[in-house]
Amino acid sequence: MKAVILAGGNGTRLAPLTLATNKHLLPLYDRPVIYYSIEKLIHAGVARVMVVTSGTHIEDFIKLLGSGQNFSMPDGRQLQIVYGIQNEPRGICEGLHIAEDYIGGDNCVLLLGDNIFEDDLTSHIRNFKGGATVFLKKVSDPHRFGIAEFNKHGHVVNIEEKPKRPKSDYAVTGCYIYDSSVFKKMLDNKLSARGEFEISHINNKYAKEGALNAVLLKKKWFDVGTFDSLLDASTHMSKKKKPKSKR
Repeated sequence: MKAVILAGGNGTRLAPLTLATNKHLLPLYDRPVIYYSIEKLIHAGVARVMVVTSGTHIEDFIKLLGSGQNFSMPDGRQLQIVYGIQNEPRGICEGLHIAEDYIGGDNCVLLLGDNIFEDDLTSHIRNFKGGATVFLKKVSDPHRFGIAEFNKHGHVVNIEEKPKRPKSDYAVTGCYIYDSSVFKKMLDNKLSARGEFEISHINNKYAKEGALNAVLLKKKWFDVGTFDSLLDASTHMSKKKKPKSKR
């Protein structure tokens, strides 16, 4: 299993902070945002990672992360980090496509580097057999996300991006697991009205094959693309890591 962390984009909702740096390099309490994705993968035993970012910021990521020499796997091995460049922010699907040669015939985990997960994803990654897995979270504002539609048996049959009339309130979060057929499923993907190659195009192909598995997250999940969500995540991590005072 290999992994891809998408760390591109312009981060316009976090301007002017992102005029000087990439949003995945901003501090989230005591470490850069991207560290949380890396640590999640290490915990799951994924030792080979490609970070996909823009050409503007790639040197900053290399300075921070290097080749992974400062990160160790549980068995003592060094984490391997390589890099890919996404010249324009044209969607999650294109970001994954950049890693095609690196992934080869392996299964892969795709993480959006600005998503923070409290749930332990280890068992889902290690026990992955094929098809695709998406991770869903119940939200109060479903029109902002890709939203899952379920059939009467509770299986996901369709995912709609930012629907005006959501079929449910379960959002697709920024973690996906795919088998090697994912790259063939990209071939007929076209730019959406938003100017992106939508990842829902791929997920819906798996759904039509009956090969899309959905996991409902139970703990906190943060998409730290806004000032409020970045602050909420930082506050949450601060409370978690500071020892409770004894009375």
